[in-house]
Amino acid sequence: MSPPLPGPLAHLAPLLDDYGYLAVGVLVFLDNCVVPVPGQTILVLAAVYAGAGQLSLPVLLLVAVLAAIAGDALAYVIGRTGGLAFVHRWGRYVRLTPERMERAESFFRRRGGLVVTGARFVDGLRQTNGLIAGTTEMPWRRFMLANAVGAALWAGVWTAVGYFAGSNIDTLYRQAVRYQVLLFAVLAALVLLLAVRTWLRRRRRRPPRDAVAGRIPHQNGQDEDDDVPTDRP
Repeated sequence: MSPPLPGPLAHLAPLLDDYGYLAVGVLVFLDNCVVPVPGQTILVLAAVYAGAGQLSLPVLLLVAVLAAIAGDALAYVIGRTGGLAFVHRWGRYVRLTPERMERAESFFRRRGGLVVTGARFVDGLRQTNGLIAGTTEMPWRRFMLANAVGAALWAGVWTAVGYFAGSNIDTLYRQAVRYQVLLFAVLAALVLLLAVRTWLRRRRRRPPRDAVAGRIPHQNGQDEDDDVPTDRP
């Protein structure tokens, strides 16, 4: 029998009781493919069940990792084929505005692999990182490597949280969500600092207007300073 569950987990218990691994696979898939559903929550709940002997831990891990990889890969394909048209039409429903998309594109071109790997641990990025990676045309092999590593880390961490927490899952889950919010704030601050740093570098590299104007060449190939009239006899 599973231990007492906190509110968010208790609400999903009937779904997991009825559909088991299928519920985990579907919600984790959608949660990693633009759709904001409680995929992470049901993964923790399923891990609690596994700790109580009601589910198999290896099977749960396999289902979660494969579903997370597949969901992110589909989001990448949507971004690669639909791109900005998708963002303009549906982005507001997942808080992905065109302005945020522009900032994300610049950041992804430089550090896309790290973002895809760590995005699973941040709500909002978990749903949209594949879409952004596809829209910015991140190379497929590079994306899939980061996608697989991120899926394995994410599924492993949250499965371990639920599996080993046991009767302490209520307190531990609330603390984990709190630190997740803190992680989001830290990542947002880092993105802002990187954006400011990039802007300052570009401003320093921009040549002064006087240097750009320079000396305007004359039509006959001489500089204006050399075009001096001579005295006639």
